[in-house]
Amino acid sequence: MFKRNLLKVYVLLWFLTGCKISYNTYDFEKSPEIAKPDYSNNDSWAVLPNSFPDEISQFKTDVNEKRADIFFIYPTLIDAKNQKEWNSDIWNEEIRKDVLDRPVKYQASAWIDSGNLYVPFYRQAHIRVFNEKYKEDGIKALNLAYSDIKQAFTYYLENFNNNKPFIIASHSQGTVHAKRLISEFIDGKELQNKLIAAYLIGIKVTEDEFTNLKPMNSPDEIGGFVSWNTYKYNKYPRNYESWFKGGITTNPITWNNTEETKKESHKGMLYRDLKIFPNNIDIKLIDGIVWSSVPDVPGNFFLKMIRSYHFADINLFWVDIKENAKIRVNQWFKKNN
Repeated sequence: MFKRNLLKVYVLLWFLTGCKISYNTYDFEKSPEIAKPDYSNNDSWAVLPNSFPDEISQFKTDVNEKRADIFFIYPTLIDAKNQKEWNSDIWNEEIRKDVLDRPVKYQASAWIDSGNLYVPFYRQAHIRVFNEKYKEDGIKALNLAYSDIKQAFTYYLENFNNNKPFIIASHSQGTVHAKRLISEFIDGKELQNKLIAAYLIGIKVTEDEFTNLKPMNSPDEIGGFVSWNTYKYNKYPRNYESWFKGGITTNPITWNNTEETKKESHKGMLYRDLKIFPNNIDIKLIDGIVWSSVPDVPGNFFLKMIRSYHFADINLFWVDIKENAKIRVNQWFKKNN
């Protein structure tokens, strides 16, 4: 994940740090139609509990059905400057493999031990939707992407959930859709009683984002959400005021309001080749951002050069997330049995 497709990472970082990028694009209405997913068909899912991809098979140590579910929404992967289409073709084999090789393998895998994992393929929007220049068509592309997530979640509830409690987990564009999903299906609704936690990572989430769901401030708290955005120590994004400041900043090591945590408390990051490096980073919380020290890993020259660790928001705290999710699941059953 850290080494692969560095050009894609640079494009993402240029955007997130406020640089101007122009794209060669269709008008949204002229963009070629992409076949919709059919969530009654396993091919529309990147991961189902009974259809586990090889990319994460080594993480699945327990083949039995778990007491809780995980619904994971992956981040933006399509970012080519010359791609005219607004949304991804989930039937394209290269795109499908990219989903499995990156967010499923290095992000969704953090929740495998906590519950039955569900990851829908969806017609994600191109990264230019977050560029103000393309706002009008960008909203339409995001709406199309969300329509898939909504359909997938509805199908999941009606056919897979069987009244189990669940976690919503997401990153970046996935969190844009997760916030909308929570507002529509969960916040203040009967379904909120089944929400163990929402891990809304990589996009600003404010304290009053929802009417009833609130930020969680202890490692075993349930029924609320956590959120963070990661940058290198003492580095600010150029669009800090509008994109980050004022957002909830959870400490993803202690899961409380501790503002500074040393590497001795860090449980572990997931690096390339699926190697885990424990006790690896110091962090400090500021308004809207988690500052991280440069990870002490082989070949970290690239990580020293950049300011944004957005692409590693989950990787950096992979073991910490894994252990915390299990704690919250156990706490939900302790309180509800």
